[in-house]
Amino acid sequence: MIAIILIGLAAGCASALMFASTMSGALISLVLSMLAPLPLMLAALGWGPLSATIGGIAAASGFIAIFGMSYGIAFAIAVALPAWWLGHLALLGRPVPARESGGRAPSAQDNIEWYPIGRILLWIAVIAILSSFASWLVIGKDDASIAAALRSGLTKVLSTRDGLTSGDIERLADAFVAIFRALATMLVVTTLALNLWLAAKIAATSGRLRRPWPDLKSTELPPMTLVALCVTLAFCFAGGTVSIAAQIMAAALLMVYGLVGLAVVHTLTLRANSRAFLLTGTYGALVLLPWTIILMTVLGLADAIFGLRQRYLRGKPPPLPAA
Repeated sequence: MIAIILIGLAAGCASALMFASTMSGALISLVLSMLAPLPLMLAALGWGPLSATIGGIAAASGFIAIFGMSYGIAFAIAVALPAWWLGHLALLGRPVPARESGGRAPSAQDNIEWYPIGRILLWIAVIAILSSFASWLVIGKDDASIAAALRSGLTKVLSTRDGLTSGDIERLADAFVAIFRALATMLVVTTLALNLWLAAKIAATSGRLRRPWPDLKSTELPPMTLVALCVTLAFCFAGGTVSIAAQIMAAALLMVYGLVGLAVVHTLTLRANSRAFLLTGTYGALVLLPWTIILMTVLGLADAIFGLRQRYLRGKPPPLPAA
């Protein structure tokens, strides 16, 4: 118990320092703030959700005591709660009934049904949507006030750049405002998914991961996710507040399908001789050309509609008999 408390406090301090680094204004602070949930997620996956709870409460309390209530609430909502909840879901499992395990009693870890990765991705999308809604309410309460606030802030930032005329600044600000909500939501989805994967990988490498490593390439979203995406895309053209909410939800769901598209790539390249080269090229393109996530999203949607992975695996030849 003492180890759980100490690990939780250490993880909370690390997350708090990474989150507070944005106050320095340095460019590296943006990267550190995105990785702020990582220590708490690592504590949750390696020592249990209670450790992350202790660390999150301690860090949020420290923020409230030093910087004020608003900073403490922001840390709790943006970092502590998502890290704890996703760590809890990743370790959530139930014994496989005897009728599903060949009649033997489920005692080993292999006989535990773990919470599906696809549903964890949906929870990541929900967290991204809620955080975007919270930011939206802070900035303004309607489309006009939100756009005006964003445009004002972006104009101030762009005005410090040399070589830009007032007309260029206005056009850039208008273009960025049009896509800001979607980009911000997709960034939250990507950041949370990356932090959870990194935390699980570190815990597994150190032997502390409290569950077997999942088969990520078989990740699937519930079928109703596609229906929800179609409905939200339709409401994107409604206009006003409804349109803003629908755009945020659609961006989160599309990004989740983009992550599923990566799982499809991992499956469809199983028999490729140059699989390592193809996967390296795919991830390299995503880093250097972020817009290529659109291709991954299309691939994820195609798999949901046409079952690309199931078709590929059904067509795979059986293994050769042992000599």
